[in-house]
Amino acid sequence: MAALLGVASFSLSAPATVWATRGMGPWTATGVRGLLAGLLAIALLAGLRVPRPRREDLSGLLIVAGGCVVGFPLLQALALQTSTTAHTAVVTGLLPIATATVAALLTRRTLSWKFWGAAVIGAAAVVVFTLTRHHGAVSIADLYLVAALIVCALGYAEGGRLAGHLPGWHVIAWAVVLALPVSLAITLVAVPHEAVDLTPLSLVGLAYIAGISQLGGFVVWYRGMGIIGVARASQLQLAQPLLTLVWSVLLMGEHLPIAAPITAVVVLLCIVVTQRAR
Repeated sequence: MAALLGVASFSLSAPATVWATRGMGPWTATGVRGLLAGLLAIALLAGLRVPRPRREDLSGLLIVAGGCVVGFPLLQALALQTSTTAHTAVVTGLLPIATATVAALLTRRTLSWKFWGAAVIGAAAVVVFTLTRHHGAVSIADLYLVAALIVCALGYAEGGRLAGHLPGWHVIAWAVVLALPVSLAITLVAVPHEAVDLTPLSLVGLAYIAGISQLGGFVVWYRGMGIIGVARASQLQLAQPLLTLVWSVLLMGEHLPIAAPITAVVVLLCIVVTQRAR
């Protein structure tokens, strides 16, 4: 149940980001999100008396901070300025494949032809979906999303390595703490240059992406993996892009093109193959 709750919480990140950026700019939302998550993490780490990470883990934690705390949230927020949550869900549905690929390259692990075949098909499906949506052209939002996939995959891969000897939630908690100086700098620079017009909905969105998407969701997710095992929990995460498509219709009132769920299902099937082929 905890793992399923984690998947559901992450699937709401894109709609919540849209709500937050209706009351502030994407840079401001990213900075404040990181600040709030960092303060929550400090309270959590101090309250549970978690020991400081080892010096040899700091470089890895900084990669997680750069990819998962700053890079991905900012790039996703920028993409959502000109793209829909449904479109974003389809493209970022490749994140599990991207993460596995980056991890394989970093560890020089040899993967089967089934894995690479499924990865190529999944990537091709997303490319075709993207090009058909923009009449053969690539939009700036798509470039942001590709960059988001790369930096987040790096962060996930390094976080997975660290989680081999650290509790998973410790990794994300220390990452948001280490990212605090950057989050503060982004906030201080962005606030004077981006309009801030807070509404109840934008505050709800900000609270969600800071407390749940950036921190709380990871705590629940890793707790679920500890209860039911990584293999079973990972299968639940495959439903995340499809859940985001549902939220895009129910919460955002978006019109869902038929190609979106079809592409999401293709990517979902490809990810299943990669999980079994690895």
